[in-house]
Amino acid sequence: MPEEKFLSQTYKLEDNEETFAHYEAWAETYDEEITANKYAQPERCAAALASYSPTEAIKILDIGCGSGLSGIALKDYGFKNIDGCDFSPAMLEKAKKTDVYQKLFLADINESLGVEAEIYDSISAVGVLAFAHVRTEALREMLRILKHQGLLVIGLNEHYWEGDSVGEKINELAEDGAIEVLFQEYGDHLPEAGIGGWVTVLKKI
Repeated sequence: MPEEKFLSQTYKLEDNEETFAHYEAWAETYDEEITANKYAQPERCAAALASYSPTEAIKILDIGCGSGLSGIALKDYGFKNIDGCDFSPAMLEKAKKTDVYQKLFLADINESLGVEAEIYDSISAVGVLAFAHVRTEALREMLRILKHQGLLVIGLNEHYWEGDSVGEKINELAEDGAIEVLFQEYGDHLPEAGIGGWVTVLKKI
């Protein structure tokens, strides 16, 4: 198993302040550590989204884009018009170097993304929803900026799917008639660390 410098601490974060400091410090070595653990969610999420969506013309927001691994996966699957946002300036600097994104901006989705309603065709949220990262209520903010019939792909490790009631929140939104669940699959998240995860594709109704 690869040496973990920051990864294991991620699951111990308790609030927004700790999370911000953690990712600012981790930014420089994030890609090295996460890829050593065979981070599978970016590719799984991009593949799932591509199976339900055209790739050429649609406008995507990569929420919590981090260093840009999820954006790279989206590009590999043919998506071209990709914006990204994150609350860590250091991570955004890393993402900028990928040359994947049309636009990058600083945002905390627990507050507001600060963009107009129904502007994006699709949204990608890979490894974003978590205890001390982005809370489940942020799903409504994601839906606010998503166009009618737009798609939201979420990649989440198994601990947060169950522990932070993400599955329950998705069921609640479906019962309210806000979304339709198109796809849901359990598989690898960080296999070298022994962590599985869920990928789900939701359609805004």
